[in-house]
Formats: sequence, C-alpha cells, structure tokens
Amino acid sequence: MKVALPLSLTKTTLALALGLGSATAAMAQTPSVNVATDPSFVPFEMMDQETGEMVGFDMDIINEVAERAGFEVNLTTMEFSGIIPAVQTGSQEIAIAGTTITEERAEVVDFSDPYYDSGLRIIVRADNDDVETLEDLEGLSVATKIGSTSYDFLQQELGDDAEITPYPATADMYMALLGRNVDAVLYDAPNVAYFSQTRGEGRTKVVGPLYEGQQYGIVFHKGSEWVEPTNEALAAMKEDGTYDEIYTKWFGEAPSEE
Repeated sequence: MKVALPLSLTKTTLALALGLGSATAAMAQTPSVNVATDPSFVPFEMMDQETGEMVGFDMDIINEVAERAGFEVNLTTMEFSGIIPAVQTGSQEIAIAGTTITEERAEVVDFSDPYYDSGLRIIVRADNDDVETLEDLEGLSVATKIGSTSYDFLQQELGDDAEITPYPATADMYMALLGRNVDAVLYDAPNVAYFSQTRGEGRTKVVGPLYEGQQYGIVFHKGSEWVEPTNEALAAMKEDGTYDEIYTKWFGEAPSEE
C-alpha cells in the first residue's frame, strides 16, 4: 500500500535533497591537492607556535593561488631535500618552499612562472671581520642546507678549498654558526637577512654581495593540470595589487620594479 506524504513534508524532503546535491556538487568542483612545503624556511614558511598552523609568505601565496585556481590545499611538511623527489614521484602534486628554478630541476618537475627574485648571501658572527667575500671563505668551514642551490654553488666555487657542511634544516646551520662549529653560512638572501634581524640580531652580520641571482617558482608534478591556472592566478595577483600586499606584509615594502 502506498502512503501519500503530506505536501509540506514532500517539499521539505525535496529541498533537503536539492541542498545536499548542491553541496556535493560544490565539493566536487573544488578538488583537494597535495601540497608540500619545508617547515623551517622563514619568513616563507614556518610554524606558528600558538596556532600550530603553517604561516609565511609562501603560505599566503599558495592559499591565494589555490582560491583563484580552484583547488584546496592539503598541506604536508617535510625536509627540503625530500620535496623535489616527492613531487617527481607524484606523492605530492605541488610544492612551494622557496625553491629556485634550475635547468636540472626542470628536467624532473615543472615550475610556475617566477614569483620571487632572490640570491645567496654570506652570514658570519658579529665579531668576524675577516670575511667579506666568497674568496675569504677559503680554508674555513661553511654551513649550508642539504639539497639547496647554495650547496651546489659552494661545491662549484670552493670545492675542496673549504670545509662545506650541509645541514637538514636552516635552524641547524645557524645554530652551528652561533655555536662556533662553523665559520660562516651561505644561503638564500631573504632567509639569511631574516635570521640576522631576529634570532641572530647583535650576534651575526650579513656580509659581501648578492651571489647567483635566482628566481623561486612553485613546483609541480610533470604535466600537472595546475601549472597554467597557477600562472594565471599569479599574473592576476600582481596585476590587482594582491601580490604587493602579501610581499609588504612579510618583507616590509613592495618589491622593486627593476
């Protein structure tokens, strides 16, 4: 026997079904994408000790890109040396970690258009007046980060003329410097400057010129569908001023137009 439902209940049931259908469709339209980052590259990515969330320049950039490109960020943190392999193998679709665009890396992963101009700088203890240039590092112990372009640069420029020690995290290499286990650190300019102005203030100083002009790019698995939408998002962010706002938030002033 069929039982007729009251008209009001029928309408309510239909409305709920339509609502659930719309919500399901909305969820289907916003895919979750695996994104990797390095938790120790301040001020680009770092853990907020109060909230337990990752914050920084890169985090603001990728969240804005994701909103415009149409995906949700499923964030994973790992040591920098593991990021390119993770994206290469496909366990991570995207990575943003202050990653320098190089020809060698571009053979195994795809990059977005450049989103940050950088380079390498030397940092020493405040009482060191003997180091001013790369040549002054000959015969000394120099720290840098495993898997970074700064490590490759040191090997190329100094080789066996210096004791080059790669560390897994930026905090490790700076602590080695303050602990007098190494004489100097060579690493990405914005990170070096940030440390010198914060935890290293009064105890360290940045010396010498900017070496190896570099550009950072967002990293993608080869053939990723998200490269083009990301480039479109980055271009729009620069056009409408959003990029400058994020840049100023973390670095104090908008980037130079030079």
